[in-house]
Amino acid sequence: MRRRGSGRWRAILHERSGQSTVEYAIVLLAFLAMVLALGAIARQAQAGAIVRPAVEAASHANGGSFLGALQDATLY
Repeated sequence: MRRRGSGRWRAILHERSGQSTVEYAIVLLAFLAMVLALGAIARQAQAGAIVRPAVEAASHANGGSFLGALQDATLY
């Protein structure tokens, strides 16, 4: 007499649960990577590392004078 749940159906159910575990692991890793990346970006933004190069480039482009700033604005 065969036990209920054994055989082919048991193999199919086991296969599906393995697939969902792998899918869950992939999604979890992708989510954690995004959270870590956002944390790194937030830390850089707090330190001013994102804005500082733009400010330095703008201050060097206009030459520090009103005429240089006007020329930079009109050429943009």
